[in-house]
Amino acid sequence: MGITKLADLIRIDAPSAISHKDISDYTGRIIALDTSIVVNQFRAATPSLSPLAGLFFRTLTLLEHDIKPVFVFDGKPPREKTAVLEKRADAAGWNSANLSGTASSMTLDCLELLKLLGVPVIQAPGDGEALCAKLVREGSVDAVASEDMDTLPFGANVLIRQLNAKRDSDIIEYSLPKLLDSLQITHKEFVDLCILLGCDYCDKISGLGPRRALMLIQQHRTIENVVLHINRKTHPVPPLWKYQEARKLFLELPKTVAPHLIWTEPDEESLVKFLCGVKHIKEARIRHRMETFRQLREKKREDRDKEKASGSHRQARMEDFFRVTRKRPQAVAAAHDVNNYAKRPKSKK
Repeated sequence: MGITKLADLIRIDAPSAISHKDISDYTGRIIALDTSIVVNQFRAATPSLSPLAGLFFRTLTLLEHDIKPVFVFDGKPPREKTAVLEKRADAAGWNSANLSGTASSMTLDCLELLKLLGVPVIQAPGDGEALCAKLVREGSVDAVASEDMDTLPFGANVLIRQLNAKRDSDIIEYSLPKLLDSLQITHKEFVDLCILLGCDYCDKISGLGPRRALMLIQQHRTIENVVLHINRKTHPVPPLWKYQEARKLFLELPKTVAPHLIWTEPDEESLVKFLCGVKHIKEARIRHRMETFRQLREKKREDRDKEKASGSHRQARMEDFFRVTRKRPQAVAAAHDVNNYAKRPKSKK
């Protein structure tokens, strides 16, 4: 779920915190990704295909743009998130939610795939988004790519949404320092605002909209003070409200130490053996994508070398200054990375 209506609030009240980017703007950057969110995107976008296919295509797209991805895996979820996870599992038709943090068969498959693609992975002790935020705050990575806005209250200085290779895609970058400056609140006050808006860790005050919540935080600075200045009949406070536990989860950084990050060349033969021999994805499609990956990456590098040698730089496009954010389902972005896989004519091995 993330933070309810936070993106809309930022768009209206803190537009200076938003930048519109092209995927080429992230060349050479290290980007942390919450693996569970990426996998769930592909599950929703292409339920008839294995999410592994989507993860394979998405990762190669990042690598051919010389983006250095780091995939973070969830650990044991905090108990405050139990109700949300059970609700999501029920909506997805699963027998139960994974509350133990034990690696599922899909998680193990993703780990194997990413290892063969040559990209680093990190196991989080709890929520992956919390560790992603810590990595960018420490400077281990340059940004976090996620569709969930709760990466911001966790403290990620730079959040990227809709990071995909579609030509007309609108990659949106959020700056947490600019956001706090624009709203004239501290990070702790921003965390309280996000709890009032609605998060995964506790209930929210009924009937309290985003503009009203922002105004109350700007005036009274803490949830405790806000509660003293609202009409408890029209805005009843949830019984046994665990807002303090939620606040602590957002503000306390995971204790995990980031490992030394190393990227290696994809192992094509092992990828073919794993994806085709074990997961029954057509070999011709894997071979074709790997060849395309090598050609595109080499061409992009040659183009950058020529541009650097000539002393020229990519000019800003007019639409960078007058860009309209299009509302569309998140599934569209995920589906793009696998549409070639789904649409190609069937070929024999």
